[in-house]
Amino acid sequence: QVQLVESGGGLVQPGGSLRLSCAASGLISSLNGMGWYRQASGRQRELVAAITTRGSTNYADSVQGRFTISRDNAKNTVYLQMNRLRPEDTAVYYCHTLGTAYWGQGTQVTVSS
Repeated sequence: QVQLVESGGGLVQPGGSLRLSCAASGLISSLNGMGWYRQASGRQRELVAAITTRGSTNYADSVQGRFTISRDNAKNTVYLQMNRLRPEDTAVYYCHTLGTAYWGQGTQVTVSS
């Protein structure tokens, strides 16, 4: 059974940082592209960042230069380092195995003073 478990969310002040983790079990994440998505209240889910099996990355314009996606294949884990957070980054963040139906349960990120 495939499971994606996110962690690392929380409350942070504007300008602060958080690192999200997505631990995969039941599949080898290194064989799949992985993505981080987010969904703010009342809005559609959107792609934040993605990483291919070869390590190529792409980012939403709104987070380019502030967020970094990475993967540790030995730990079967994907990360999202989020720096210089803004209130508009507040959302539930989800991990997703690209091209599949597998999603994590989500982790809440709230950016507020």
